[in-house]
Parts: sequence; structure tokens; C-alpha cells
Amino acid sequence: MFRNYLLTAWKVFMRRKLFTAINLLCIVLTLMVLLVATALLQNTFYPTGVEGKSDRFVQMVMMQSSHTGKGGTRRGTLGYKLVDKYLKPLKNAELVSVTSSIPSSVSVYQDGRISSLDMRLTDAEYWKILDFTVLQGRVINADDVAQGRMVAVLNESTARKLFPGQTYLDQKFSANGQIFTVIGVVRDEMHMNAYADIWTPVSAQPSSDYKNSLFGQYGALMMARSPDDLPALKKEIMAVAKTVQYDDPNAFNVTKFWGDSKLQLFSRMLLSSEDEDGGTSKLIGGVIVLMLLFMALPALNLINLNVGRIMERSSEIGVRKAFGATSRQLVAQLVLENVLLCLIGGAIGLLCAAGVLWWLEGSGLIPYLTVHLNFAVFGYGLLITLVFGVLSGVIPAWKMSRLDPVHALKGTA
Repeated sequence: MFRNYLLTAWKVFMRRKLFTAINLLCIVLTLMVLLVATALLQNTFYPTGVEGKSDRFVQMVMMQSSHTGKGGTRRGTLGYKLVDKYLKPLKNAELVSVTSSIPSSVSVYQDGRISSLDMRLTDAEYWKILDFTVLQGRVINADDVAQGRMVAVLNESTARKLFPGQTYLDQKFSANGQIFTVIGVVRDEMHMNAYADIWTPVSAQPSSDYKNSLFGQYGALMMARSPDDLPALKKEIMAVAKTVQYDDPNAFNVTKFWGDSKLQLFSRMLLSSEDEDGGTSKLIGGVIVLMLLFMALPALNLINLNVGRIMERSSEIGVRKAFGATSRQLVAQLVLENVLLCLIGGAIGLLCAAGVLWWLEGSGLIPYLTVHLNFAVFGYGLLITLVFGVLSGVIPAWKMSRLDPVHALKGTA
């Protein structure tokens, strides 16, 4: 019986190629977009590898200062002094790192060539929180920072670019008017906190004035001893914000900042939220609504196509009923056709999504991107598509299967 249904479905697909192609395209595009978007979002907010400890650390980029008796609020990235004086002593943190909030673009002069590269300032704790893969040499340690050594760590692509066909360690190059010596090479990474071409000690700067400001160009990574300690760490960070003192208390006397996960930080900056969770619940709620709408559009299209297709097949249905086909058999056949289309479309969508991600990795549009398909999301997406396929087929199929054979044969249904 099932084999007969499959053969009938295949004949229908071949006979109605335009309908089959439109349905397949609808399913393929829906799943492909869902898979690619989910893979990129997961790589951004829930990464593995170099930021695999992200379930243990929170980060801070922005702080907000105001005065209770005066208007006006200042928002800006952290200064070194704020991290060193108020965040480094956190009791619930195992490690606290100060690093550039975003890498700065620098011109690197080497062997008569000029290269525009992204450089990040870090301390020793940064390399303990993030799990870089060291390919050669070593990373920046506490002694390098304490001594202000002019040393640098390069990623693999930058090392090959600056020193083609040469050994990388102990090579020298000029950036921002300073001469740095290469002490290590790490694997290329594309993550929010790990991205850079060059890393140098935070203390390897022409001036030490950076140490005296509460506002600056820095961010902080604060890692708890375990994921269970994160709530206590976040509360301590919020409490510490109330103790921040300014050189001029008449300018500001109230400070707010939060320890956020990557998703919370994105939500806070997008929504300008002062909620403890950064407005994440609102953001996720909005994303869920948009995803349901995104899935509903192809589902409605599929329903309309199925209604039209089944109406066109009224004569066929009349013939089958005249030869003894039951309503249940007709419904089963029509629904099976939809399910098969969804399965075929899902398989093609998976291959297309893998191809798009492979192209993104190799195109260089997103530097150093390495991303993988989320097969759990693929499973859920395919399941939702199958549900829509069944629902979009069962109602019109049941209606048409109950037609009077005489009316169906005459095409007056």
C-alpha cells in the first residue's frame, strides 16, 4: 500500500513539475535561511573553541555616569583605571582581564610594505580566560605586562602576510611608531572578544596616561569559578558600580554598569536597556515573533498552492472514487505527497545551507570565520516544515476526498 502511494506521488510530481518546483523552492529557501542565520547567531552568542568558557564569564564594555542633582548622562567605554581599581578586586571572580573594547586599526611597516591590521591591547589574564590555539612560541604573560615589553602575538594569517616564507618568532615590525618583536603565533579566530590580527601588552604604549582615566578604550572580561557563580558575580559588579568615585564629584556621582553575557551585551546596546538582563527577554520575544511570521509566510503560500493543486485534480479524484477509493485513502495519498515534498526540500535546504556557510568561510566577507551547521535546529526546522506540510494538505485533501464522484468528474466541485 505504502509503495503504491509513493509511486502515485512520484507520478504526480513528474506530471506537475511547476507546482513541485515552486513548493520545493519555498521549503528550501525557508530552511536554508533558518539554518544559516542560526549558525551565525550561535557562533556569535554561544561559541565553542576559543570562547568555550563563555558560560563562565561576563563582559563589560560600556558604563553610564550621571549626577543626581544635575541633568545629563555620559555613556562611554571603560578606562583602565576603572577596571584596575574597581573590577580587578572582585571577590566572586577567578580572573579579571582588561582588553581593548574593539581592536584598533594600525599601519604596520615591514620590509618596505605597509599593511593595515587590527591590534588589540591585552593583559596576561586575557590569555587564561580565552583558549587560543598556540601554533608557535608563547602568548603574553604577566611579566611582559609588568615590564611593558614591546612584544606581540600574531594570528596565523597575519604572520604569513608579514613574513612570507620566513620563520615567525623573533621577527620585528613597526606599528604606531613602535618596534615590536613577535613572541607567538595563534590560530585565526573570529569571535567578539578574540578577534584581532595582532595582540600586544596593554602596558606597551608610548605614554602611561591611560592608567589615570575612568573612561577610555577598554573593556573587561570577568570569569567566575563556575557557571553557578555567575549570578553572584553579576550582583557584585552592580554593587561595585555604586562605589565608583570621580575626581570631580560635582560632575558625576552615580555610576551604572553591568556584567553581561554576549547576548545580554548585544541586547543592552541595541535596546539601551538598564534592566539587569539587558532586555534579553524582550529581544528574544521579538525574535520568536519574527521567526513565527517568517515560517508562517511560506506555510500560507504552501496552503494556497495545495488548495489550487487539489482543486485542479478534482477529475482525478472523481475517477479514483468511482473505482472504489475511500476518502481515507485519498487523504493519505495527498498528505503523503506534501510530506515527501517537505523531506526532499529539507534535504536540499540542508545542502544549500552548508554550501552558503562554506562560501562565507572562504569568501573573506567575515574575516577568519569558522562556523558549523546546527543539526538540532535543522531537525526542529524540518519538523515544523513537516507539520505545516501536513496541516496545509490535510484540510483541502479531506474536503476534496468527500466530493461526490459525479460532480468531481464534471469539474463542478
